[in-house]
Order: sequence, then C-alpha cells, then structure tokens
Amino acid sequence: MDSVKLKISYKDWLYIILIGALFGFLISFFFLFLDKSLRGISTVVFSTCSAISISFFAFIFITLSNELVLPKIKEKFWILMSFIFSFLSGFLGFCFNYYLFSKTDFTIIEYISDFWFYISIISGFLTFLIGLILHQFIAMKYKNESINSEILESKIKALESELNPHFLFNALNSISELIYLDKQKAEKATLDLSKFLRNAINKDSLIPLKTELEMVKTYVGIENIRFDNNIELIIISNIKNKEIIVPKFSIQLLVENAIKHGYDSKKLNIEIKIDNDTIIVLNNGKISEKLIFGTGLSNLERRLVLLKVGKLSYNTKNDKMNFVISLEGK
Repeated sequence: MDSVKLKISYKDWLYIILIGALFGFLISFFFLFLDKSLRGISTVVFSTCSAISISFFAFIFITLSNELVLPKIKEKFWILMSFIFSFLSGFLGFCFNYYLFSKTDFTIIEYISDFWFYISIISGFLTFLIGLILHQFIAMKYKNESINSEILESKIKALESELNPHFLFNALNSISELIYLDKQKAEKATLDLSKFLRNAINKDSLIPLKTELEMVKTYVGIENIRFDNNIELIIISNIKNKEIIVPKFSIQLLVENAIKHGYDSKKLNIEIKIDNDTIIVLNNGKISEKLIFGTGLSNLERRLVLLKVGKLSYNTKNDKMNFVISLEGK
C-alpha cells in the first residue's frame, strides 16, 4: 500500500496549490501571445483559477483514494485506480472551472468554447503525468525522512546501551550478603531489582514522568542496601500537566550521579523538584569545584538534544549541587 499511497501533508498540499496557481498564471501568457484578443486580466484569472481548481480536485481524489478506495481493493488494481483518480483530477477540475466561468463574458471562454472538452481531456493526462512525478518526489521525501528517523533512533539506542547500570553488580553483591543476614530484606531487594530491570528494558526512549520517578524510587531503595538507608529521597512535584514525558534514565542518572559523587559517609539528602517545564535534582553532598561531564552526563545531554525534549545544565546554590533539565514545548 505504501508503495502506491501518496502521503501528502496539508502543508504539502498548500505548496502544491500555490505552485499550481503560479503554473496557471504562467500558462496564461501562452494565450496572451497566441491571440491579441485574449490579452487581458480575464485570461490570467481564468488560467490561474483553472490550475487551482485542478489542484483542489487532486486533493479530494487522492485523499479519497488513500483513505477509502485503495485499502479495499486488490493490490494489482492500485496503479489503475491511481491513474483514474489522477486523470479525473485534471479532467473534472478544468470542467468545473469552465462551468463556473461559462456564464461570464470573458473572451477566453468564447475562444475555447468549441474545444473545451478536449482541453479537459488533455488536462487529465497532464495531471496524471504530474501525479507520477509528484509520487516519486513525495516517496523520496518520506524515504529520506524514514532513513533519518532510523539513524536518529539508532543513535538514541546506542546512547541508551552505554548506560551500563554499574549499580547492578553492587546490588547483586549486597543481596548475596543479605541472604545470610536477613532473608526477607534479600527477597524484597531481589523483587525491587527485578522491577527496576523490567522498566529498564522498555523499548521506548521517552517514558511518562511517573514511570521515571517510580524507577528512581526503586533504584534508591536498592542502593540503600549498600548505604544502610543513609540516602533519603525527597520528591516535590508541582505539575499540572500529568502527561509530561522524559527520556528514560534521565532523572535516575542524575540521582545515580549524586550518590556516586556526593556521598561522603554521611546521610545524603537528594531532592527532586518538578515544575511544569523544569526538573531539578539537588543534593547536600560533596560539591565538585570543577565539574566535568563524564559518560553518563554527556550521554543524557546528547539524548535530550536528539529527542528534542530539553537541555541539561547545572549550578551550585545554597551549598548544594543542582542539575536542571529544562523541558521544551511543555
């Protein structure tokens, strides 16, 4: 179906109609030089409106063909139906425009009154040829967009694959120790780890904010096995838009970074403050005098750009390290 279906956006149709109007305007000069009696604004108006009428009929017929006809007939008839609809666009488009202007006193109407039907047929064949060219152009356009989309998705997936959860090895070691000390805690930790990994293998690069926060809570719960519950997570949310989506592992990565670089053998408080277009992750741990984006932070920064959802920045306020994800289009 996609090999024949002419996928044209409404924006593309606007361009097509404008180009059609320009083409009709230029065609009018042929009549102007063909006969002196045709020189006048009426000839230009008729030619331009004819082109617009044909473009409009093409919009109607191609839309009907894509949505109602081609999906219901056998594939071997697709090309035939596409030819019929393309031909009818030009034929009926010109007939309709001629009918509208037939009641006027335009000189051009009198000039073509004896052979307007043949012009309609010629217009139909021309529309078919233009349709073939248009089909190739649109097909190439969407093919390029599809290739670019696949390349972008591959880049994002490659970045996600770099997010090796180092904590996994530590978590497994901690769980193995808990098995001998507290079997119930070991069982809960195993279930939490299973829950985290289940969310981690989600194929979607963008996930609901609620899902990401659940992953963060599960992650901190697992990490607290190693840190004797010295990590406290505080989430302050003031959002009205409940459908906010964020890159997978975005907030989790900032929390992981806070634990890795901020923990100093004391209780570590990590706050996540969420507004409609801003996510701030801050902690009261150690502050790096010169912060260098490593693999994790660079990874997140690139994913935010590739997914076109925001940007990453950082600052130090009130002796706390602040990481800020500024969301776009929220």
